[in-house]
Amino acid sequence: MSASSLSLPESQRGTLKHLVSQHINEMGLLAVIAVLYLVFTLNAPGFISLNNQMNVLRDAATIGIAAWAMTLIIISGEIDVSVGPMVAFVSVCLAELLLLQVPLAVACLLVLLLGAGLGTLAGVLRGIFNVPSFVATLGLWSALRGMGLFMTNALPVPIDESAVLDWLGGQVIGIPVSALIMMIFFALFVFISRKTAFGRSVFAVGGNATAAQLCGINVKRVRIVIFTLSGLLAAITGILLAARLGSGNAGAANGLEFDVIAAVVVGGTALSGGRGSLFGTLLGVLVITLIGNGLVLLGINSFFQQVVRGVIIVVAVLANILLTQRNAKKN
Repeated sequence: MSASSLSLPESQRGTLKHLVSQHINEMGLLAVIAVLYLVFTLNAPGFISLNNQMNVLRDAATIGIAAWAMTLIIISGEIDVSVGPMVAFVSVCLAELLLLQVPLAVACLLVLLLGAGLGTLAGVLRGIFNVPSFVATLGLWSALRGMGLFMTNALPVPIDESAVLDWLGGQVIGIPVSALIMMIFFALFVFISRKTAFGRSVFAVGGNATAAQLCGINVKRVRIVIFTLSGLLAAITGILLAARLGSGNAGAANGLEFDVIAAVVVGGTALSGGRGSLFGTLLGVLVITLIGNGLVLLGINSFFQQVVRGVIIVVAVLANILLTQRNAKKN
């Protein structure tokens, strides 16, 4: 047998090993999702029912839409902890505008601009004034949560019946509209991250901002744009949440920012920046959503659920670090 005939299988084995090492996190998450489905199907009453699966998709959309922008933010080496209060604040503003008889289309446009503007503010603080993104968005977190509660006296603001909002909170061909919107934005952000100069710039800034600046990338603009996108997607989530609840609620989306960050980190995006994928985040969203849904159906105490989320985040970060170190040693 000739040497050339032996070299082909060997090269294929090398390619296979490379693919496995590249996507080991996603493969692991798919296995985790399968295990979660098996465990909760056997132990959680009603978990596998069609109605509950639709609830899983709705909950996934609430986390996922915001998670797409959060993925780019964390890849760039930044963080945004203002997502939850921004979603709730947008839902309150939408409800208040509708109470003032503002047309729904105009009200939605105004709150979308509000979300984008608030995100831009965080981006300007980071990009122009070099305020650490955690500090800038933590300030927004506190201000928006307080403003929402002040405006409503911590009470839900009811929204009159609307065909459009009912449609947004309903289903199309048996699938929640919010889940379809989530997947549309997923496809859009996959395209942005893989096929555009801006997406490549985000990875470059996260890998080494100084080197990216020397290569001609406008680091300030990249940082501003990603936070603007985060604010915009938070506003979209706020509109969908208001449509689902039928009210604007300043107490809604409490802790959402931690679920979003956990989904991105569990999906394999490095908190240090420069590495991550939208597909990994999608799987991370499903893992976080399934765990939350399953724990509720099992009757687990809501306070203990927070403990589980915390453990998940720590374990995910640890696994991320170990994978990074392992790949560095191989290279």
